[in-house]
Amino acid sequence: MTDIAGARVLALFGDKITTDHISPAGSIKAASPAGKYLVSHQVAPADFNQYGTRRGNHEVMMRGTFANIRIKNFIMKAADGSVPEGGVTKHFPDGGAMSIYDAAMAYEAERVPLVIFAGAEYGNGSSRDWAAKGTNLLGVRAVVAQSFERIHRSNLVGMGVLPLTFEEGTTWQTLGLKGDELVTIHGLGDTLKPRQKMEMEIVYGDGRKATVPLNCRILTLDEIEYFRNGGILHYVLRQLAA
Repeated sequence: MTDIAGARVLALFGDKITTDHISPAGSIKAASPAGKYLVSHQVAPADFNQYGTRRGNHEVMMRGTFANIRIKNFIMKAADGSVPEGGVTKHFPDGGAMSIYDAAMAYEAERVPLVIFAGAEYGNGSSRDWAAKGTNLLGVRAVVAQSFERIHRSNLVGMGVLPLTFEEGTTWQTLGLKGDELVTIHGLGDTLKPRQKMEMEIVYGDGRKATVPLNCRILTLDEIEYFRNGGILHYVLRQLAA
């Protein structure tokens, strides 16, 4: 497992982002990435049904990740302070607005890793497995929050996504993040330990730099092994192969 170098920010979220915000179970909108995918495969909008009934289709579910119509991404904050609802973001460095899924695919094509920033109680609500699976499939390597819901934190590790928390008193707001920053997280090599102190380097859009201490929220040696293998499924397959 290598350090996360030169990552872009996919989203800046507030407090209490639930697993339903991350992976909605409700109806699929025709204009959404999932809706467009279904239409391209000759599925009529009347037959879309809901995300919850299409859990076996990763193409639909990854397009549905962060597509909740009520989620707010503060990268989209307007000059008047308002933040639109819906799964949209900006692709940097050009700053073009698009769906979170489309931006993630553009970054993947550019081989740019992604991070997400959030507030307190990230991932609360039901323990929806697709909330972690979809995050992984979008190319997100780390989620940095003030705190995590217990099961979602565990699910992120099980999918090979690094959960990190800020030190007390630090938030993405106090750091002045807008979403156009470049992020590097050190310490992911062979020396990574449970609950380790880590460092994040931020390069702001105007060229300023900052170093921010973080807490690794991988809690056990078993979880370290899952994470090093890219997730629990890869770990189990390698154990079986051995």
